[in-house]
Amino acid sequence: MKRLSPIGLCVALSFCSAQGWAQTVVPLKGQTSQQTQLDINECNSIAASSTSTTSTPSGGRLKGAAVGAAAGAAGAQVRGRQHDEFYDRVDDDTKQDYRQNRAKETAAAGAVVGGSRQRQERRAQEKTNAANTSTAYTSCLQGKGYQVNP
Repeated sequence: MKRLSPIGLCVALSFCSAQGWAQTVVPLKGQTSQQTQLDINECNSIAASSTSTTSTPSGGRLKGAAVGAAAGAAGAQVRGRQHDEFYDRVDDDTKQDYRQNRAKETAAAGAVVGGSRQRQERRAQEKTNAANTSTAYTSCLQGKGYQVNP
């Protein structure tokens, strides 16, 4: 049976590692293949736990709906006042219904916009987490005496 050289084994192990952050991991201090695998696993764990505490954005739809509802009601009030001669003749229940209907319409639009912003923030957070995790993994291995080539 043919055996891999220590460097070849490290390269193979780095491709098979759980996170797969590095393409090659080269031992610089004569580490064995078993020690290299242990170090890779430990650095994977450290990197994964170091970025898992970041919270993800939430509540975007609700915030958007609230802002939209307030804007819709205020806009309806302003539009009604622009037509004072007609607006004054309308009873208060009709005015209230008009404001509520506009608030509902803009709340729905606000929820869509809020959800979209929330998704954008979540994607940006995921990219930041991935970059931080990769940096933590690489730094950990370098600290243990490995050369890490992307």
